[in-house]
Amino acid sequence: MDYNKLAEILFSGIDKTPEYYEEKFPPRELKEGARVTRFSPSPTGFLHFGNLFTCLVSYKTAKDTDGVFYVRVEDTDQKRKVEGAIEVMLKGLSVYGIVPDEGVIAEGEEIGSYGPYYQTARKDIYQAYAKSLVKQGLAYPCFMTAEELDEIRASQENESIKGIWGKYAKHRDLSLEEIEKRIENGEQWTLRLKSPGTLEGKCRFDDLIRGKIEMPENVQDVVLLKSDGIPTYHFAHAIDDHLMRTTHVMRGDEWIASIPIHLQLFRVLGFKPPKYAHVAPIMKEENGGKRKLSKRKDPEAKVTYYAEQGFPKESVTEYIMTLANSNFEDWRRMNPDESIDKFPINIKKMSVSGALFDMVKLTDVSKNVICKMPAEKVFELSYEWAKEYNEDLAALYEKDTARATAILNIDRENKKPRKDIAKWSDIPDYISYMYDETFTPCYELTGNATPALAVKVLEKYKDVVNLDDDKDTWFSRIKDMCEEVGCTPNVKEYKQNPDAFDGHVGDVSTVIRVALTGRTNTPDLYSITALLGKDTVISRLDAALKYYKEEK
Repeated sequence: MDYNKLAEILFSGIDKTPEYYEEKFPPRELKEGARVTRFSPSPTGFLHFGNLFTCLVSYKTAKDTDGVFYVRVEDTDQKRKVEGAIEVMLKGLSVYGIVPDEGVIAEGEEIGSYGPYYQTARKDIYQAYAKSLVKQGLAYPCFMTAEELDEIRASQENESIKGIWGKYAKHRDLSLEEIEKRIENGEQWTLRLKSPGTLEGKCRFDDLIRGKIEMPENVQDVVLLKSDGIPTYHFAHAIDDHLMRTTHVMRGDEWIASIPIHLQLFRVLGFKPPKYAHVAPIMKEENGGKRKLSKRKDPEAKVTYYAEQGFPKESVTEYIMTLANSNFEDWRRMNPDESIDKFPINIKKMSVSGALFDMVKLTDVSKNVICKMPAEKVFELSYEWAKEYNEDLAALYEKDTARATAILNIDRENKKPRKDIAKWSDIPDYISYMYDETFTPCYELTGNATPALAVKVLEKYKDVVNLDDDKDTWFSRIKDMCEEVGCTPNVKEYKQNPDAFDGHVGDVSTVIRVALTGRTNTPDLYSITALLGKDTVISRLDAALKYYKEEK
């Protein structure tokens, strides 16, 4: 067989060689140990939480080593393309601080010297390498029809190895004359790898997460180029990862089954393969068991869910790090105020069985993140969220932005800030009692507080409340009221002799708190009173007093 002639017959229009592309895309000039990673989406859908998880790890891996993170769009399957999908994905990543150093940075927009970064624009590159493989006798045209392939699949139903290999590779050894004849007759062909694998051969590799893995070597003559000249994913990704000088690939563990094909392709192409980390899927507990986080069943599978709910990006990235590395929480305790960028991600510490998504844990993480934010930042971020997702909250803010910020600052910037807010969608309920438009009275009492005690407390408090008081003076007035309403200002004294009193200072405060807020648990009551203003305070005290008198 004259393989050079065959290559010219199949690829007469390709005049570039692999050597040309090797020179055009030389090894990157990076410091030793720098990692080059990528996100390579198909434009076929939305950004899944699992994508964000894997992508964030990939991004940090590059950043932690002063490497490069790029985006390559794998768009060879044009039938499944969804318009605008890439733009949505890139925006979704940017929300969480993942901005590529090069590659596709917006729909149809690229930067960097290792492109094009859309696979559909790299057709000539793939064909140049395909032509080279044909010249070496490592690839051949296959003329099997769809019907023939269906017959082979049916005949292999009970076989352990499926696909085109061995006796099924009917066109592996066609003569040059027959190939020419078939092409002249207009028969369509695909280009297949002439696999060098054997049934006895083994594929061994070291996965960065799972360790050493051994699998049967690939014996299939897999398709490299489809009949339209477009490459399969297997072929394209090997060439792209090599020419873009990718060093580490983070991808889902469903690709482990393809590793024998991929490593074989790297070998026949003469490339050094990247290091692979196969990431287990994010899991979720259900009915005592576990299942994969599902885009059909779980709203939290969609990355836009977190923006809609109002989880700050800092909370989501912090939570992802708890899923990615088991030592992150210890690091955070040791470095409570450090930027998450300082945390050194370790791929080898990632879960082999799949991290478990836990909304309760995310909520707790987010409360810790938000409680440390200054009020101005809480206002700014929640206002931006409200303008898109809650117009009523935005309208309340806009009435008096300084007052809104002060409300959010109650019990915030101190040694033990409250942790009432996990996401911006919690805020409307959290601050509802601070606005007449959203206040809903509720006069249920707790502890020793009764309607009879409430009447005495509120009648007295109305006479002494003074919004010009400082906090110590305000609290002294409440303590001074206690004896007059049958209570003690000393909780310890009440516990020693409860029958001597109707309650203690905490019960007196509860009555006032419930009257003004409709709640038994709120941030600092003094600050709330001051921000409500005299007219609102008196009005609410009167309404509560009327209610308790009727209940007494």
